[in-house]
Amino acid sequence: QLQLVESGGGLVQPGGSLRLSCAASDLDYYAIAWFRQAPGKEREGVSCISSSGGRINYADSVKGRFTASRDNAKSTVYLQMNSLKPEDTAVYYCAADRACTVVAGSLNWPGEYDYWGQGTQVTVSS
Repeated sequence: QLQLVESGGGLVQPGGSLRLSCAASDLDYYAIAWFRQAPGKEREGVSCISSSGGRINYADSVKGRFTASRDNAKSTVYLQMNSLKPEDTAVYYCAADRACTVVAGSLNWPGEYDYWGQGTQVTVSS
C-alpha cells in the first residue's frame, strides 16, 4: 500500500514560515490532503490538492497564508506555511485518496482518506 513520508516540521516564531513535504511512490495518482490536530482538538482539514494539481481547496483559517502545490515528477506534495500563528501549532498529517472530499466548504472528512503519513509536529511560539 501507499507509504507516505513527511518532512519539514519544527519550531518557528509567530510570523515565520515552514514548508512541509509529503512524498511517496506513485503519488501522482492521488489527491493529497493536509490535516492537523492540536491537543484536545479534533482533526482539522487544512487543504486538499487534486491529483493533477488543477484544483486546490483550503480551510478558511489558512487561506492567504498557506499554499499547497505538487511536483508529480518528484512524487512530492508541499504545504508552504507563511505568517504562522500560535494557533497553527499542531501535528500535521498528509493523507491520500482518489479525490478530495469537500462538503459545504468543509475539508474535515478524515475518514474519507485511505492512506496517512506519520505526522510531523509544527510549533509556533516565541
